[in-house]
Amino acid sequence: MSNNSFIAKFLRFIGIVLMAITGGLTLLGGIGTTCAALFPTKYESMTSLAPFQWLYILFVLTGVAIGVWGIWATVKLVKGTSDSYLMSIKALVSGTAVGILHIYMSRMLRGKSMPVDAIVYATVLTLIVFLLFRIPGIWQGVNFSRNGSNKPAGGAAAIILGAMVLTIQYTMGSTHTWNGINYADAFNLGMTLTGLGLLLLGVGIFVADRVSAMYSTPHYSAPIETT
Repeated sequence: MSNNSFIAKFLRFIGIVLMAITGGLTLLGGIGTTCAALFPTKYESMTSLAPFQWLYILFVLTGVAIGVWGIWATVKLVKGTSDSYLMSIKALVSGTAVGILHIYMSRMLRGKSMPVDAIVYATVLTLIVFLLFRIPGIWQGVNFSRNGSNKPAGGAAAIILGAMVLTIQYTMGSTHTWNGINYADAFNLGMTLTGLGLLLLGVGIFVADRVSAMYSTPHYSAPIETT
C-alpha cells in the first residue's frame, strides 16, 4: 500500500479522529467523575462509594491525565512525529486498564457503571484499530511518521472535540441526573469557551491547509516566445 494512496490517507484520518474522540471522552469522563469522588454522600445512588472515595479520586486524576495524554498523542499523530504511534498505544492500553477497573468497582459497589462503559468501549475500539494498523501490508501505507503533517484529520478532530464539549450536558444528562438536576450541565462558561475555541481551531486548520495547498501548487505559465 502506497503511503500517499487514498486508502492510506483515509485510514490515517480515521485513526487520528478516533484517537481524538477517545482522548476527549477520557478527559471529560475523568472530570465527570469528580462528583462521585468528592461528594459521594451527597447523592443517594453514590453513598456506597464513600468507603472508596480515595479510589475514585484516583480515577479522576488518572482519567484527566490519560485524557490529556491521548490528546497529546493525537497532536503528535497529526504532526507525524516518530513517537506518535507508540505514545498512542501506551495511552490506549492505560485507558483500557484503568477503565476496566473503574467499571468493575462501580458495578460491584452501586450496580452500574455508565457512562464509564461507553468510554472504555471507545478506547478498546480505537486500540483494536491501531493494532490492526501494524499489519505489515497496512502499516507500509499508514505509518504516521512517514507522512509528515495530517492537517485535515487534525482539523476534523478539533471540530469533533469541540462539538463533544458543547453538547456533553445533553449526551451525558441521562446518566448524571438526580432529583431532576442534570449534574453534567456544569462549568458552563469554561466548557462553552473551550468548545467554541476547538471549533474555530478546526476550521482554522482546514482553511490554513487549503490556502497552503493553493500557494504550493505550481501554476502553469505559457512559455515565452523568443525571436
